[in-house]
Amino acid sequence: MPVAYSNVYLQSAGMFLPGAPVDNAGMDAFVAPLNRISERIKRRILAENGIQTRHYAIDGEGHTVFSNAQMAASAIQAALDGAGKTLADIGFLSSGSSGGDALMPGFASMIQGEMAAPPMETLSVHGVCAASVGAMQAAAMAVESGAHRLALSVASEMPSRLFKRSRFAAQGYDTDFDAHFLRWMLSDGAGALLLGGPRALPQTGGLRLKLRWTHMRSFAGDYPVCMQLGMTPDRSKSHLDFPAWSDAEAAGALALRQDIRLLPHLFDVCIHEYADLAHKGWVPGRGIDHFLCHYSSERFIPVVDDLLNKAQLAIPRERWWSNLAWRGNTGAASIFIMLSEFLEKEGTRLKAGDTVLCFIPESGRFTAGYMLWEVELDTPDAPERQAVFPHKTEATGTIAGDALPDVSTIAPPHDPATAPSALAPLLTELASIWQDYRSRVWRTPLLQRIRTRQLQTADYVRWMSHWIPQVREGSLWMREGAASLTGDHAALAALIDLHASDEQNDFKILHSDYLKAGGTETDISRLRRNPGGEALNAYLHGLAASPNPIGLLGAIYIIEGTGQRIVPSLLPLLRAALPLPPDAFRFLEYHGANDENHLERWLLAVQMALELDSEGTAQQAILQTARNTAALYLMQFQHVLPDAMH
Repeated sequence: MPVAYSNVYLQSAGMFLPGAPVDNAGMDAFVAPLNRISERIKRRILAENGIQTRHYAIDGEGHTVFSNAQMAASAIQAALDGAGKTLADIGFLSSGSSGGDALMPGFASMIQGEMAAPPMETLSVHGVCAASVGAMQAAAMAVESGAHRLALSVASEMPSRLFKRSRFAAQGYDTDFDAHFLRWMLSDGAGALLLGGPRALPQTGGLRLKLRWTHMRSFAGDYPVCMQLGMTPDRSKSHLDFPAWSDAEAAGALALRQDIRLLPHLFDVCIHEYADLAHKGWVPGRGIDHFLCHYSSERFIPVVDDLLNKAQLAIPRERWWSNLAWRGNTGAASIFIMLSEFLEKEGTRLKAGDTVLCFIPESGRFTAGYMLWEVELDTPDAPERQAVFPHKTEATGTIAGDALPDVSTIAPPHDPATAPSALAPLLTELASIWQDYRSRVWRTPLLQRIRTRQLQTADYVRWMSHWIPQVREGSLWMREGAASLTGDHAALAALIDLHASDEQNDFKILHSDYLKAGGTETDISRLRRNPGGEALNAYLHGLAASPNPIGLLGAIYIIEGTGQRIVPSLLPLLRAALPLPPDAFRFLEYHGANDENHLERWLLAVQMALELDSEGTAQQAILQTARNTAALYLMQFQHVLPDAMH
């Protein structure tokens, strides 16, 4: 299944192409013909691939002008400059390439060293064209998970060093067609993407580009090697198995080859994979607005077009965009360079709601890679475009038009800007705690499964079984806390008691939902909280038993806020995904509708608590309890699915 994202945006894109463009006539100065048939092969290949100019990081003498790491560093710097950021702002760096300048260590580490970058998390993805997708997916997940605020992904390729005529001296300046082929196909370059939170792209005039999903799938188990470096032409022996490097070179094991007879199968496999994604609801039913296809040769345009048409997923040719003709085929770097230049040249044509599909087929041993972006208005309250991702439900076979909810649209329980001035400082800090809690909850396995329509009825029943005993305790610890309030806090105690009375039977509604959904335990006392629920329950009871536990108001903020803000966003998805009757969701519906009133009562309680605070400790107690409750409630969410915690 694809990896879906709710809060990953393209902050900027950068590219680096070494040297001046080299036209077809000038290629011989860099990639010289090997023998009398080389020129004929060259003319045939260039006539089919449509490449007119490309770039090389070597000079006419074969000397390296820019190393692979230097090209990657230059692309990264362009991306950083475009966003007004520095390396000190970056916490994660991933690289995708078929090979760096050294066999080891990892390419990302070499790039970090080249830039003298500060300590950061790195990942080197080794492969061919789709290595860029793997690297970007890792960076996107680092941002989505909240592990890093900004993440860089770079892809860089320098095959020209393999194509120098001198490389073929050990073979008597002769080789097979498969090795000839790529000499006239591939060239050098690097591209980089900076990922983070919502941010307008300057090329688009006030729009931002949101990453919806990425998908990679390898078919290496189904097909032989198509593109390789390091094995003999018959793939029977590795270059490491020869007595010396010179022996491996003489045997042709260090020549980059592609079996062009397998290439038609690659596009067939990749388009079938795309059709499967569309069938499962990951592709917008209205079609793709901008198609960035990394085909290695213009010869394959009609092949891809025909396959899309046969799958009834046609994308009109005027929506295709490629820079292959003037940038060449730069392997893994191609899609990053393409996206960067697309935004530079076509950014003003984008409009809110547009989708941008990046398609990256890899011939190494057949991997399909995809990235889907959506254009948004750069406003805090920009509405999600409806029905961009219609989903075909398994139960009914109908299309459900609910857009995936966006974590950024779930506001804090109380807006500090509209609160009484005396409460603004407290509510501002609580809102900060809420933002972090909300973001982390949104990324738990349970919420991910709900948002991607993968939740099963058994998952819902399990969730309810954990939640029922937790909700039952709510009115108990609130009453216990009210009883612990002394002195001038009598009015506050009465208000908390009133709130506890309102919620004392809520667990019975939840238990009814559980039974309607297929739960079998009729004795509520036999249901058990999960480890997160146990920890939360113990913490709140312990706090409630302490003298004047004003901090409990922080716990209520998180708990009631979850019911009033997060739950309503999930309810439509649960109803659409689960084949259950309407009365199996009464608790969620009730809280979504009634917690608004509960939070207004909470606001009054906080005002009373602060007015009675003669020691100046109430605000800090509320904030600390909110932090602790958020951490423990998050743990409750994390432990719902049996395979989520290890």
